[in-house]
Amino acid sequence: MTTPTLDGPLFGAPAPTHGAPERSFVRRVWRGRPEDPRWARPAFLGALLVIGALYAWNLTASGYANSFYSAAVQAGSQSWKAFFFGSLDAGNAITVDKPPAALWPMALSVRLLGLNSFAILFPQVLMAVVTAGVLYASVRRHFAAPAGLLTVAVFALTPVAALMFRFNNPDAALALLMATAVYCTQRALAKAGTKWLLLAGTAVGLAFLVKTLQAFLILPVLALVHVVLAPAPLRKRIGQVLLAGLAMIVAGGWWVAVVELWPASARPYIGGSQNNSFLELTFGYNGLGRINGEETGSVGGGQGGGWGETGWDRMFGSNIGGQISWLIPAALILLAAALLATRKAPRTDGTRAAFLLWGGSLLITMVIFSFMRGIFHEYYTVALAPYVAPLVGMGAALLWRERGRAWAPPALAAAMTATAAWGYVLLDRASGYHPWLKWAVLVGGLAAALGLLFANRLGRRLALGVVALSCATGLAGPAAYSLTTLGEGHTGSIVTAGPAVAGGGMGGGRPGGGGGGFPDGGPNRQGQQGQQPGGQDGGTGRPPSGGFPGQNGQNGQNGQQGQQGQQGQQGQNGRPGGQNQTPGGRPGEGGGMGGGVGGLLNGAAVSDEARELLEANAGEYTWAAAAIGSQNAASYQLATGEPVMAIGGFNGTDPSPTLARFQQYVADGRVHYFIASGDGGTGGGMGGADGTSAQISAWVEENFTKVTAGSATFYDLTRPRG
Repeated sequence: MTTPTLDGPLFGAPAPTHGAPERSFVRRVWRGRPEDPRWARPAFLGALLVIGALYAWNLTASGYANSFYSAAVQAGSQSWKAFFFGSLDAGNAITVDKPPAALWPMALSVRLLGLNSFAILFPQVLMAVVTAGVLYASVRRHFAAPAGLLTVAVFALTPVAALMFRFNNPDAALALLMATAVYCTQRALAKAGTKWLLLAGTAVGLAFLVKTLQAFLILPVLALVHVVLAPAPLRKRIGQVLLAGLAMIVAGGWWVAVVELWPASARPYIGGSQNNSFLELTFGYNGLGRINGEETGSVGGGQGGGWGETGWDRMFGSNIGGQISWLIPAALILLAAALLATRKAPRTDGTRAAFLLWGGSLLITMVIFSFMRGIFHEYYTVALAPYVAPLVGMGAALLWRERGRAWAPPALAAAMTATAAWGYVLLDRASGYHPWLKWAVLVGGLAAALGLLFANRLGRRLALGVVALSCATGLAGPAAYSLTTLGEGHTGSIVTAGPAVAGGGMGGGRPGGGGGGFPDGGPNRQGQQGQQPGGQDGGTGRPPSGGFPGQNGQNGQNGQQGQQGQQGQQGQNGRPGGQNQTPGGRPGEGGGMGGGVGGLLNGAAVSDEARELLEANAGEYTWAAAAIGSQNAASYQLATGEPVMAIGGFNGTDPSPTLARFQQYVADGRVHYFIASGDGGTGGGMGGADGTSAQISAWVEENFTKVTAGSATFYDLTRPRG
């Protein structure tokens, strides 16, 4: 029986373009390739529009999202010096614990649109659209438009992507740049083009300025694939890789050089470091410390391990599985089948090279994520989303094209069976979450797998039905999780996509770094029952596991599970264009002040009385106030629009400022108030009894007058005790 065709080479290879007439730019944008069906390019542009609209919907429900980064964005919109260094405040006391490139688009947006939730978060939505476009373009180089559209759908409906491309952590920008680097390397492989490889190196260098050494995870894959497979003499291939490395160093190193050469006394302290050095931050706290668990300066760091379970199955565990792993089994099966199918292809075969690039990037990143002993959180897995999607799109296309060969239908059926079975497991973990859905995924997926097994014997209409059923059941689970995610607000340092799951904890690690948290059984484990302790204002609990977009949560004292915390209430701070996100969200997403840790996971809700107190005569001071820990300081800064110094950085453990320097600031009249911790006293934050934060707290408490505003306690640094 002849193998049927579906509207030409559905999921097949694109037709050659030799001899195609030149067309205007507008026509090329709208019509696409001359050999494409008329629907292909409009469908692609429509998909991008849908992603943009879907991700922008309900965007402001997250308020300021992670106030740690929002405060830095605000500072960058007020001060170009703060913009350049990534300072947490316009007074330039200390930076965030990452390079600033991810902050720059948001800060420019706020300069243009004013300080508000939409201006901060919308750049990430645009990044999602661009990432989808990059992935489509990559797949379309070797396969027809449907394969590219499937790739876009898989990416956009990955729950952790729906979360992080609407959030202000740096991970969205990193994912975009990593996808761009792979795409540019793929383009370079086509004709051994030096220009495209230089662009790939530039993308990696810019990614370094987003999240330091994580940008280098896929470097071995990109370099090795080009050296082995590019259609050029070996000497040229090696030379091109070296030139790309130079481009990477220039793109990422210029900022590092400026920071390291800038006099330390004339720039902000490098947050997250212990010696005010960005290089120390890069290779220590944000580098090897993430691998071996020895993050000097983080809370509980320096002990090695203890940051959550590691192992080959980490990406599939209770905490992480529902974020990213829905289609990983299928991607791995399709990758193996594709490499088998192309094993006899010429060395320079572009299709095999594409699978090696995307597949190698997925595997090396998964392995490092699975076994790293340092700080790790569920949302880090968004880095995998741009690698999984092309493998699914290209793999499905290649095997469908080869379905006349005996091994291809079983491979397709195996990928579909794995997807259906694993989707059932993931959905079953979310007790009460649309119970019918897991059965629909399982039964529909197995039926689709049976149809794929006999794909080369089906008629055209039946084959179309099998393809449609496969796509629908394969994407149903992640789509449901993504819609739930889009309907909720997410705030704080630790955020997760989808509903609550059985055995799910609060994140993959102890508190630390702009994304610190607690492991299962850690200090805030009771938050799973909606009892997360608060600082100055109580936190709230986890939302119910059932339902798509649900009820707005209330700001509560004990966060009764299910009814509170799904979406934190937003309060206006009285300043034009500003908002102050009051505690809300799931446990581990920063409700309240993050437990008794000085606002580690998120800051406090700022009352009108406290805001008015800090705003009074604020223009006469460099900092309207100082507070232990960045999240606590960020809440007051965002509420007032005035710079607030974060003593000790994110964790309160950075030795900045020293007691002597803080005393000099006070003597010079540069700081007005000191914000006490939630228990009404100054406390030491997370800096320890002998740390800089504790020393400053003790000195303030001993020497200055205590005042209250609402439920918050302050010390007036202009009024010594009588």
